[in-house]
Amino acid sequence: MLRQRKTKIVATLGPATNTYETIKALHIAGADVFRLNFSHGTHEDHKTTYDILRRIESEIGTPLTVVADLQGPKLRVGTLTKETLLTAGDTFVFDQNPEPGDASRVCLPHPEIFSALLNESGKDLLIDDGKIRVRVISATPNKITTKVINGGMLSNRKGVN
Repeated sequence: MLRQRKTKIVATLGPATNTYETIKALHIAGADVFRLNFSHGTHEDHKTTYDILRRIESEIGTPLTVVADLQGPKLRVGTLTKETLLTAGDTFVFDQNPEPGDASRVCLPHPEIFSALLNESGKDLLIDDGKIRVRVISATPNKITTKVINGGMLSNRKGVN
């Protein structure tokens, strides 16, 4: 089923679209380039999806293009026991303890941030692309205590700026 068009249709695959049936339906509907977003999911998940794509390619007999979208380096918080609501006015701590965080703290595995914030109270940190804003109250080489300015839901591995 070689297509005669000069353009490509790109479909981004994720948790809602990474089954054999869904990918095959997307291809039959016209998608011929499949983007795997490596900012989310595990390498094993992406390998499974890749294998499905190659299986469909061989069954149908048309070439499929796979785009592995790699995000550049990003500073991220660690993991939490569960998604946590940070409310304006609350105190929240970033530390270097690798244990999963909770409503009061989370690991920030980037010592360079701790160094940069020593004696820098009043500076803001933006989390999750700026959806959450916290202000530094105090910072030591292992602990940054902040006050939540703009709250929101904090979940695993959100970016920090």
